[in-house]
Amino acid sequence: MTMKRATVLLLTATALFAAGSGKATAELTPEEVAKLGNELTPLGGERAGNADGTIPAWEGGITQPPAGYRPGDHHPDPYPDDEVLFTITRDNMAQYASKLSIGHQQVLKQYGDTYKMPVYRTRRSASVPKYSSDATKEHAAKVKLVNEGNGVNIIPGGIPFPIPKNGQEVMWNHLCRYRGATGIRKIGQVAPTRSGDYTMVQLEEKWLWNYHYSGTIVSDETQVAAYFEQKITSPAKLAGTILMVHETIDQTRQPRKAWVYNTGQRRVRRAPNVAYDNPGTAADGLRTADQLDMFNGAIDRYDWKIVGKQELYIPYNSYKLHSDQLKVEDIVKPLHINQEHTRYELHRVWVVDATLKEGKRHIYKKRRFYIDEDHWGAMVIDQYDNQDRLWRVSEAHCINYYDVPVFFSTLDVHMDLLSGRYLAHGLDNENEMYDFTLQSKQSDYTPAALRRRGRR
Repeated sequence: MTMKRATVLLLTATALFAAGSGKATAELTPEEVAKLGNELTPLGGERAGNADGTIPAWEGGITQPPAGYRPGDHHPDPYPDDEVLFTITRDNMAQYASKLSIGHQQVLKQYGDTYKMPVYRTRRSASVPKYSSDATKEHAAKVKLVNEGNGVNIIPGGIPFPIPKNGQEVMWNHLCRYRGATGIRKIGQVAPTRSGDYTMVQLEEKWLWNYHYSGTIVSDETQVAAYFEQKITSPAKLAGTILMVHETIDQTRQPRKAWVYNTGQRRVRRAPNVAYDNPGTAADGLRTADQLDMFNGAIDRYDWKIVGKQELYIPYNSYKLHSDQLKVEDIVKPLHINQEHTRYELHRVWVVDATLKEGKRHIYKKRRFYIDEDHWGAMVIDQYDNQDRLWRVSEAHCINYYDVPVFFSTLDVHMDLLSGRYLAHGLDNENEMYDFTLQSKQSDYTPAALRRRGRR
């Protein structure tokens, strides 16, 4: 299926059907389900390329590591010979404005002396294990929104809504996308001053995503869909603090549960405020709790609307930023990361607006999400304050961890345009590589287990 596209936002038939709708919609028909893996990718993206050939057809993504890769390596770039096609700067951005997010346009204007976007050939590298794509099709006609869209009826094991009918369904795809069923990573986080000074915070994060095990009917007993733990290992004044989260499917019916182990008190305490716009861990106020992984948690405070699909320049295949040939100091610079090491490509994205509901509270009055059609992760987000000013612009610089395979962020960057600062979360260049083979189980994520780990 090849479709002509203008250079402005396109409202698809899906978007027209769902515009303004935040409620559950009709189940998929057998004819719609039959498109998955045929004219659509197994996860619901358009298999065909675009009319002018700048976006190629999806041919399965990366399905095996490149020659010479060894488990534990920092994932060598599978496209080492790709060269920069052109670079978007403040001086030429008008030429590319129709394919730039509002946030990127503002960043180029504000930081134009140093900020640029090197654009490369588009590589549709995203892929997931076959069991995940099979589960997507198996449950596509069964998964429904429940409780005004704040939950789903089945833990799908794949993308719950590969042919979304409203903005909530798109966001559930982001929340439930494949990120490896279990794993651990050791990463760095920095929040530089305007002049570029920073203190590295080292984090150890591990997870167990129940929603990658398909077909479970959601009930009070099966509400917990994911387990997550984040431990600070440095600097010394913060080291040893551990956050543990039980993520529930419908957080309006059963809020997420969280605990913190405090090294000073040597006690485990409930942490009821690890949600929404409460501050993120050691982020110096530059990230909210629900900005971890670009967006997480309950969706009940916003109205969600599909704006359309758009061809957009987004971070993609960011193997240079991931490389162990770089030091953190090569990446962290004043105002924004070193754009010399970034890679942007033209991809189709779902554009979804989140507008704060009347009577609800959040520091972001509006958020615009740009979500990749091939793996359903949010790649760019524009966030506005309560005075309708564009406040923060977030980017997920992703790669295919082809030993799994999983398309997942190697570095999330949140740029605060009002303060001139930013947060970079995920710096792994000088750390051990992610381990997606961790044998994790639910009993590892209990308060008692947390207490034992904290006292070691």
